[in-house]
Amino acid sequence: MTPELLVFADDGTIPNNPRLPALLYRAALPPGQPEAAEALFARHGWPPAWRNGIYPYHHYHPNAHEALAIARGRVRVMLGGEGGQALDLEAGDVVVLPAGTGHRNLGASPDLLVVGAYPPGPEPEEYRGRPGEHDRAIAAIPAVPDPEREPVTGGPWPL
Repeated sequence: MTPELLVFADDGTIPNNPRLPALLYRAALPPGQPEAAEALFARHGWPPAWRNGIYPYHHYHPNAHEALAIARGRVRVMLGGEGGQALDLEAGDVVVLPAGTGHRNLGASPDLLVVGAYPPGPEPEEYRGRPGEHDRAIAAIPAVPDPEREPVTGGPWPL
């Protein structure tokens, strides 16, 4: 399985990641089975952290990478901040976001269920593009270690 590589520039508010691309895997998991996403992530060293949705505002984690598996439903997400890329995701799709990558729910089906996971490390901080966050994030992002494996194939990341 080969992911689509997504690269986003720093827009002055959302830093994104200057070194690592976001990974988009289409139909990586059986739809409607959140347990399958959790098992896959755990097997590759990304302990499942939550089941929920995606926030309807731009946010990012300056100190952690994140994997989002669409277990049920559909969602339109904006990745990379206001000038980023809108994507339509559906059950079975997985997005792997390197530290600093902005993401936002632009609209979802009522049955949306997302499984989220992070590689081992500190508790993810949530930044929203507030004053002062960008500069702190620029300093924090390079210090986030590369995970031993990426969460979908278990292969090396960066690819």
